[in-house]
Amino acid sequence: MDYIKIRFGDDLERLSAGFEKAFHDIFRPRPVSPMFTTSERSWLPQMDIYETPEAIIILAELAGVEKDQLEVEINSKAVRIHGNRPCLSKVENSTYRLAEIQYGRFERVLFLPTPIDTETVSASFSNGLLQIHLAKVPRDIVLKVPISEG
Repeated sequence: MDYIKIRFGDDLERLSAGFEKAFHDIFRPRPVSPMFTTSERSWLPQMDIYETPEAIIILAELAGVEKDQLEVEINSKAVRIHGNRPCLSKVENSTYRLAEIQYGRFERVLFLPTPIDTETVSASFSNGLLQIHLAKVPRDIVLKVPISEG
């Protein structure tokens, strides 16, 4: 008899990430022969997100994407990464035997596990890897609220 492990508590975030990955794996665009593609086809670049006590770091694999074809938008709860990887020209007198590289528009919206400081963000792009460094909002900041009369 097989058993299913059920975990409660802090592991819910890990399980939620697993469900999100499974959902993306099921519904993400599959490699298709270029002769059947359309110009509006989109793909999802692979990404890693990791967290330190002070920051959230996102690493996106974007080989073949030029820096000027890439945009990053942030707010305190999410990051949107979008752009375009242009299709390479087909070699004359050739027949595709395998076509797995995906081209065209892409977009990923990543919801963050904790609020970030939108004023303290840095991004670098090198060798097809985009790295975004997001500083977390410190949780121990106490704001005093003035109370006005009447």
